Parts: sequence; C-alpha cells; structure tokens
Amino acid sequence: MRLLVVGRLSGQLATAVKMAMAHGAKVSHVERGDQATEQLRRGQGADLLMVDYRVDIAALIAANENERIHVPVVACGVDADATDAANAIRAGAKEFIPLPPDADLIAAVLSAVADDDRPLISADPAMKAVIGLADQVARSEASILITGESGVGKEVMARYMHVNSRRADKPFISVNCAAIPDNLLESELFGHEKGAFTGAMARRIGKFEEADGGTLLLDEISEMDVRLQAKLLRAIQERVIDRVGGTKPVPVNIRIIATSNRDLARSVSEGTFREDLLYRLNVVNLRLPALRERPGDIAVLADHFVKKYAAANGVPVRPVSADARRALVSHRWNGNVRELENAMHRAVLLAVGPEIDVDAIRLPDGQPLSAGSHGAAPDAGFAGRAAQVADTVTRAHVGQTVAQMEKTLILDTLSHCLGNRTHAATILGISIRTLRNKLNEYSDEGTSIPAPQSGIAASGYAAA
Repeated sequence: MRLLVVGRLSGQLATAVKMAMAHGAKVSHVERGDQATEQLRRGQGADLLMVDYRVDIAALIAANENERIHVPVVACGVDADATDAANAIRAGAKEFIPLPPDADLIAAVLSAVADDDRPLISADPAMKAVIGLADQVARSEASILITGESGVGKEVMARYMHVNSRRADKPFISVNCAAIPDNLLESELFGHEKGAFTGAMARRIGKFEEADGGTLLLDEISEMDVRLQAKLLRAIQERVIDRVGGTKPVPVNIRIIATSNRDLARSVSEGTFREDLLYRLNVVNLRLPALRERPGDIAVLADHFVKKYAAANGVPVRPVSADARRALVSHRWNGNVRELENAMHRAVLLAVGPEIDVDAIRLPDGQPLSAGSHGAAPDAGFAGRAAQVADTVTRAHVGQTVAQMEKTLILDTLSHCLGNRTHAATILGISIRTLRNKLNEYSDEGTSIPAPQSGIAASGYAAA
C-alpha cells in the first residue's frame, strides 16, 4: 500500500502518517497539490492520496485527470467542521478523516483502498494442486498466465505469486485492461512525453516504468486491442518500452503476470489475440478451477468472509449453521468466489439469532439461497406456473426487432446483476468492451443505464 500525503505535516497529520506506516503503508509526502501531480507523473506511484482539506482538492484531481492519472483521494484535517468535510467530498474526495486520527478508521480506509486482506484460502485438493504449481514457479522469472472464470480469484493468485517471488519487496502494479478505453490504455501502460497529445503538459511515467523491478499484472488481457498487443509483445521480448510521443526506448525490468477469463486459443483463431503474444505470456499457465469444481473450499471461504465482514460492520461473528453449510455447498455459484463473498456479506448483515441460518443467505435479488439450491424436483403446479410465465414472456417479444430484443436482454441482465458490468458480460457471453459500447449507445439514445450498486439495495439486501 503506497500512500502519498499532501499538505503541511503538522503534529496530528504526522501522527496519522505514523499510524498508516504501522499498518504497512509506504508513505511519501509533499506540501502542494502540483508537487503531488508531478511526483505521480515521474512514476513514484501511490494507491491513495491523503490530502489536507485546505489544499485545493478539486484542482489536484483535475490536474491528475488531465494527465490520465487516477488515484483515489481522502481528505483530512484538524478542527474541520461538517461544511469543510462536505466541501472536500464535493471536490472529489472519497472519504474525510477527522484529525486527531482514529487508528481503526485509518486502518479501515487503508484496507478499503488496498483491499490487501484477500488471502489465498483453500482446503480443496483441486485448488491445492494449483497452489502447489504456483509455489514451484513463483520465484522464477517466467511470465505467468492465470486463467479461469470471472470471480475465481485470479488477481488474488497474482498477488500470491508476487509475494512469494524474488521481487516481493518491489512494486506490484495492476492494470485492468478491460476497464480502460483503448485510446487511454497505451498511455496508461507506457506513459507519454510532454506534448504527445492535447493535455499532456509534462512527461508521464506509465505502469511499466512504475513497476520497474517488480511485477506488472495485466488483468483481463484478452480485452486489449490487437494493435496495442504488438507494442506489448515488443516490451516483453526486448524489455524496453516506448512512451507515447517518445523518441528513444526506455529499458524496464519487470515480471509479467496476465489474467483472462476467456479461451485465448480461441481468440487467436478468431483474430482478436496475437498468437506470438500468447506464447510469450503463457510460459506457465495456472488454471483456477471454478468454485463448483472445488466444493471443499466453500465452507472455509464462507467462514473467512463471515469473520471479515463481521469485523468490518461491527457485528458479532456468528457461526454458519449446518443447514446453511449444506445449502452453500449445494449451490452452483456461477459467480464463483466473488458471488460467495457478496452472499456472506449479506448474511452477516441479515442474520438473527446465534447462528447464520440458511434464511439469512440471499441471492442478489433477495431470493433465499435455498430456493432451487438442493436440486429437488419442482412440483406440477410450479411447472405449470413456469410454463405460463414463459408463454407470456414469449408473446411480449413478438413484433420486436432483433436490436430491441438485444437491448432488452442486455439491460435486464445488467439490472439482475445490480449494475455489475463484469458479471453481466460473463452471463451474456460477450466481452466487457462490447457491453460498454452497447451501454454507451443506449445512453446516447437517452436510455437510463443501471448504475453499479453497493451497500444495501432497495429490497433491503446488500447489493452484489
């Protein structure tokens, strides 16, 4: 966790810095917003900016965005009142930390941003075999390709590989190739020179240089544009990169780990992924089994998430009942570990009594997990009602164009996933880029697009 503190290092702010360092944060400090932007440009990266509320937070965020630098900001300050805190949030800060600092609050903010409390937990032989292979190659310099369905824990495995590598004391930098538009990803990865494009006011160091000496995770690399793949291939082969607008190559010393939830061999055959790049990345392949393929992990992961979210929400840790455990193991978990984590977060909030019973474990739409989880045959009345509903739905679609049907399907699926783009794309069987383009098209038409939800949904259940 890299923390950049912006503002005068007063006694109380210095105390907050010491608390952050006690929780493992690597802290650097500047007094002004322009100094913070300049430090980020030079590749001295940060996972979080802690900014004195008296600094112009809006100007700092705008300057960073002009340079395509996206680092979350939390504001802080001594003797700040509610108006000061509200103004800081309006300016773009994610949180406000009052000073003198509270140790638990500092720890919670750092944990929320870094999300480092995701240990690699397993009890199932199928997953333990993969971990054993990871341990064998962790200290090598080989490029690693981690594959598996969305939500199986590919980034968790990548961090595990870094922590157990010879580069563990160097940076671990992650780039989500699916979340960054094509026209920005090149600059994000390779950096740019002053004047390379409108708004490039100074040199910007990219993620390759920021990760120098450490590990660079290219998350969901299957979503990278083919033209950019050629530049990535050269960087991997020759260990040099070219900044956007640059005139000479820059040497880099990094280890590459890539992840994908798609069949890259099929993407090669379809012409959307370079075969030579696949060979370079896939020196060692770690395929993470879906959660349904490692049922021995379900109970231990559920227990871990119960403890995690009970602590985060300040509620007692309740054991999972025997009936609830049976329901958890029998559920298919199409969303894998991520879906299980969200379900247990909801369960922690909804449980009553001494145990987490099956009634507290709910699906994203609020339906109980037990509904359909045990594989019981539906009765005739249920089958009749299902057939009637199916007939009604079919009749409702008669007369619609294919485009209208596609739009309805995409928006209904996105609503079902509570706005989660990655989950919706996985269910629809399309790339996140295709989904994003469709949503932009619908938005331009004036259609309201479901926003990603968090916390407690309108139904009274926590959103996934």
